Amino acid sequence: MQTATVENPLREGLRLERVPAPCAMVIFGASGDLTRRKLMPALYNLAIEGLLPSGFSVVGYARRPLSNEEFRSQMREGVDQYSRRRPVDPTVWETFEQGISYVDGDFEDTGDFRTLGKELERLDKERGTSGNRIYYLAAPPGSYQTIVDNIGAAGLAGDAQGDSWTRLVVEKPFGRDLSSAIALNEHLHTVFHEKQIFRIDHYLGKETVQNIMAFRFANGIFEPIWSRNYIDHVQITVAETIGIEDRGGYYDQAGAMRDMVQNHMLQLLSVIGMEPPITFEADAVRDEKVKTLRAIRPIKPEEVENYAVRGQYGPGWVAGLEVAGYRQETKVKPDSVTETYVAVKLLIDNWRWAGVPFYLRTAKRMPRRVTEIAIQFKSVPHPLFKSVGGAPLEPNVLTLRIQPDEGISLKIAAKVPGPSLHLRSVNMGFLYGTSFFVESPDAYERLLLDCMYGESTLFTRRDETEAAWKPITEILEGWAISPPSRIPQYDAGTWGPPEADAFIARDGRAWRQP
Repeated sequence: MQTATVENPLREGLRLERVPAPCAMVIFGASGDLTRRKLMPALYNLAIEGLLPSGFSVVGYARRPLSNEEFRSQMREGVDQYSRRRPVDPTVWETFEQGISYVDGDFEDTGDFRTLGKELERLDKERGTSGNRIYYLAAPPGSYQTIVDNIGAAGLAGDAQGDSWTRLVVEKPFGRDLSSAIALNEHLHTVFHEKQIFRIDHYLGKETVQNIMAFRFANGIFEPIWSRNYIDHVQITVAETIGIEDRGGYYDQAGAMRDMVQNHMLQLLSVIGMEPPITFEADAVRDEKVKTLRAIRPIKPEEVENYAVRGQYGPGWVAGLEVAGYRQETKVKPDSVTETYVAVKLLIDNWRWAGVPFYLRTAKRMPRRVTEIAIQFKSVPHPLFKSVGGAPLEPNVLTLRIQPDEGISLKIAAKVPGPSLHLRSVNMGFLYGTSFFVESPDAYERLLLDCMYGESTLFTRRDETEAAWKPITEILEGWAISPPSRIPQYDAGTWGPPEADAFIARDGRAWRQP
């Protein structure tokens, strides 16, 4: 792989950064929202930091007829609106957009893929992309297999041999259940080798998620207590204030379990629960994550109510604005029982975590937007201060905040100043923004750059996707066997249905209020 080094003053210590080999990225479904909101702003930010290789090129591929100039204009509008680095530097953009082109084509037409191949050959000759390709599936999931088939039929897949390389980036959702995920994996492997496939989950690209592994394995004081001997339970919360926006058609078929729990939240669980890897290399890290997911206790259909509860938001108020209920959203069935709230209890049956429940909770139309992991420790074995006046002390809780206000805090007991012995819970912690004085890059920036390097640590391997689907499929099958006549409702702007509070209260615990 060809590499170079550049100075990047935005990185701490002015350290030298690698630059990947020249390449071209083809975005299938380039006229969609993902390209405009996430992919192109991320690529522009990499360009402004000097991390893209010389001659780097982007080819948009979609059905909509557009000229190169029209596509570039649309992408500039997206960068103007969504880039974290604003205002856009006109000099950087002028250089960057020279590598942006567009091919209008049908996903089902192999001839259009051959036209794409000619464009890639032009880029090799004129911009020196060296035959290196990244194919990014930003199209609807129903098109994945067709696109992959035509990449292969047009001779564009490569064989991962020689000096050039070819990689395929697959967006979620990766299947609808375990059987469809297995089928999709097998279909991808008819054209691409596993080492060419990069299944992307943007949560793994977040700096705060990556820091969980650094927090655990680079600090000697935490790993010894990271087990059932000291931890009572773990709560993982992904709460959103938004509704389903304009995704009613998709969301009513997916629901919160498929949309969030199966991918994002189980990724967080696996990072928290994994054993220390032998090395910080892709397969070593992913081996341990897979072991954790495979250790999740199976859930029988008749036991699903003991492990999962769901709900659906009704009308209410969020951030001072009145909002409609889920069933009033566009493209949602008026009698829909699709869950917009789900809470799950998972047990990891291994020596480290035996008996420690992991509670996962996600929902739309919550009072606050927050993603956090809260690790609650067991109470002290002998309550020395039980005779001291005041309210009972809260347990120690280590909170890893993924978004917003990214940081880490630890709740401890401390004596209140004064002549009397009164204790109160206080927080120790730090915020990323004030501790490092740099703006965290967007998750897609890190992941796209890693894909160019061929670094797959933060991408999901085949066995990992299938292991994550297994417990979720068991819950979905249990729900399908006994479909609800009604689904618990909660007012928009509240923390979920009463049934969810009862669900965790059965274990003598309560949900955190972030």
